[in-house]
Amino acid sequence: MEQGGHTRRAILKTALGGAVGLALGGVARPVWSQTPTRTTPATERLSDDLFVIRLPGEANVLAQTGPDGVLLVDGGSAQAADALMKAIAGLPSGGGRIHTLFNTHWHPEQTGLNERLGTAGATIIAHENTRLWLTTDVTWPWNGRRFQRLPTVAQPNKTFYKTGELSSGVQYGYVPDAAHTDGDLYVQFPKQNVLAVGDILSGAGWPAVDWTTGGWIGGMVGGTQRLLALATAETKIVAGRGAVLSLADLQKQAEMYATIYGRLSQLLNKGRSPTEAVEAKPAKEFEAQMGDSDEFVRRSFESLWAYLSPDA
Repeated sequence: MEQGGHTRRAILKTALGGAVGLALGGVARPVWSQTPTRTTPATERLSDDLFVIRLPGEANVLAQTGPDGVLLVDGGSAQAADALMKAIAGLPSGGGRIHTLFNTHWHPEQTGLNERLGTAGATIIAHENTRLWLTTDVTWPWNGRRFQRLPTVAQPNKTFYKTGELSSGVQYGYVPDAAHTDGDLYVQFPKQNVLAVGDILSGAGWPAVDWTTGGWIGGMVGGTQRLLALATAETKIVAGRGAVLSLADLQKQAEMYATIYGRLSQLLNKGRSPTEAVEAKPAKEFEAQMGDSDEFVRRSFESLWAYLSPDA
């Protein structure tokens, strides 16, 4: 991982540490930090062999079935592991052994099956930055939430830096813009024209900008624009949360993040604080579709300090 990334994170932690947590006491948590609710999974079929599995309160899981077993993009949380495994076993095209798991990033909502599948000998694929985050303890300064490193068997055992391809034709690549985190990846299924993008996009509320592990609002802009080059009008885009999205949805989110980024940059250049940025309501016209924007705006503004401050 680049030393510059650690420097930016250190600056942010020093500048925003304890005061940030106090300032956010009354702010609603984003969807990715809510406690999962374990209920009966819902399954949406995208093609003969591709399925989106959803548990309320959980991140989307994309499953591909085949003669050799199952490939997963993300594995839900550890709390939902049993329910998810049951849903995979009941897929219309048959379950079978899970041979491959992609971690789109390091968050526990995506890596809950890592230990179980790693112990069983599955291939766990992630960007090298994601593996590094899973080998260390992480604490979010804004709420004090602490995440312990995963045991060795649960850490990704196949990492990459730029792109890769499986023998089945499934392609994957790094999103270097540092959007949601600095380890985001996408997984593309060319034959089915399906693109899984993790929490760079959301079909259910605002995604997170986890600046503690490298994400920033400028990266949300760059990441969504990068994804536009991978999609066509017929592409089905599986976001980290919510409904399957279209190219038109992706374009709207790319434009939205660009607008918010521009407004927050202006506020930063005027010397405004995170609280003043929230009060300026730079995302107000998008709230009807995305929900209350206060925490998203706060996290996004904080993320600018590492990238646009002269000494960052």
